[in-house]
Amino acid sequence: MVAVIQRVSSSSVTIEGKLKSEIGSGLLVLVGIEDADEQSDIDWLSRKIVNLRVFADEEGVMNKSLLDVDGEILVVSQFTLHASTKKGNRPSYIKAAKPEVAIPLYESFVKAIQQEISSEVKTGEFGADMKIALVNAGPVTIIIDTKNKQ
Repeated sequence: MVAVIQRVSSSSVTIEGKLKSEIGSGLLVLVGIEDADEQSDIDWLSRKIVNLRVFADEEGVMNKSLLDVDGEILVVSQFTLHASTKKGNRPSYIKAAKPEVAIPLYESFVKAIQQEISSEVKTGEFGADMKIALVNAGPVTIIIDTKNKQ
């Protein structure tokens, strides 16, 4: 799994002109799933994300986690995170999992995060043409790949 985590002041997902989800201060997580992903990736990544210390403490140092600040989270599936651009100019998405594999893993990932936090996990819609709006706070953007844990 690959995740792009952005600390946001606000973020929202709109589908076909209708607001699907929105959050205030917290994290926008774009997640890409591949065939090799399994429950251990989900468990590790969900814990890592909610415990990332990317929010300011009283001295302005990034020392608090989503849990510490009672922040919100918006999780959006994004297969393009697995794009290969090594050959030519058209990205290949062969590494991205097909929907029959990716959807159950995505749903499991959302549930794993929900078990870690007190607020409702907001989501996009798997496979939809989504419009994502965000105000990146900082900016803070972190990329995590569960295949490169070390």
